[in-house]
Amino acid sequence: MVFLFDLGHLREQLSKLEEKTYEQGFWDDVNNAQKIMQEINYIKDKLGEYEGILSELEDVEVLLQLAEDEDEHSLEKEIRENTEKVQDEISNLKIATLLSGEYDKNGAILSIHAGAGGLEAQDWAEMLLRMYKRWSEGKGYKTEVLDIISDTEGGIKSVTLSISGLNAYGYLKSEKGVHRLVRISPFDSSGRRHTSFASVDVFPQLDEDIEIDIDPNDLKIDTYRSGGAGGQHVNTTDSAIRITHIPTGIVVQCQSERSQHSNKATAMRMLMAKLIEIKELEQKEKIEDIQGKYTQIAWGSQIRSYVFHPYSLVKDHRTNAETGNTSSVMDGNIDMFMNEYLKYKAK
Repeated sequence: MVFLFDLGHLREQLSKLEEKTYEQGFWDDVNNAQKIMQEINYIKDKLGEYEGILSELEDVEVLLQLAEDEDEHSLEKEIRENTEKVQDEISNLKIATLLSGEYDKNGAILSIHAGAGGLEAQDWAEMLLRMYKRWSEGKGYKTEVLDIISDTEGGIKSVTLSISGLNAYGYLKSEKGVHRLVRISPFDSSGRRHTSFASVDVFPQLDEDIEIDIDPNDLKIDTYRSGGAGGQHVNTTDSAIRITHIPTGIVVQCQSERSQHSNKATAMRMLMAKLIEIKELEQKEKIEDIQGKYTQIAWGSQIRSYVFHPYSLVKDHRTNAETGNTSSVMDGNIDMFMNEYLKYKAK
């Protein structure tokens, strides 16, 4: 674990990692080299953030001293704005220290399932997909649709999205649960208000070198024809893969690649990640100890409401964080909710 404010440890760690990049054959193992480079960039970013805050604090001190020496009241606004900016940056750096889980630094697999309600719920699921894509773009994360079931009338019934980038899982784990929408339905000619639900599930991407024991007899593997949104990866062969873990009832599927082999490998990593998550939540020693049916999300676990009518409000029911700027939230500006959740879990 890297401690963000232990500068000596950070610089020592950076030096050791950089020494590895000079070793002969460093790039022979591309995956390992990329992990090391990612860690180097992560540490450099944190050191840069810390040093940037120190520099800005020094600037504020200079302005304060100037205002005091010259009795210059015109600097008050600039001093106040700069101080608030530094406070926000310190707060964000503190938030990052709360990403301390074993898999928080990993990428994430995010699944959205439309609730009951047909087209209205499917449209809501598609709106959430757009929201998470926009959030990911803002973070510089790479997204890939692994599986999608669309509807000919509109919207999506379900979608599974890979979101790759440092700390993606650490932030996105706050989104797991049921999301509720209240609005005037564009599909209702009477202009009535509708309530729709969609469930969101999140689990970490696992490194390819992580192995866990899964009994092959516990797996049911089906192939089917790729479909969904169309595009270059959709074809007319049975390349899509669905894997069911019989003891738990967990189902994962992937259709993003043309190769059945690649889709199976991705689906197996998804299954392993889900089983590891459940094992840890239940404090089980072995995967074999996990039994029972695991649905996507229990509908009673509503975590957030998005109200578009009769007023504008997005409220998280766990932390009570809220905002009236629904348009901004749907454009992917959901960091406030994630940060409040991390603080809430740290209590």
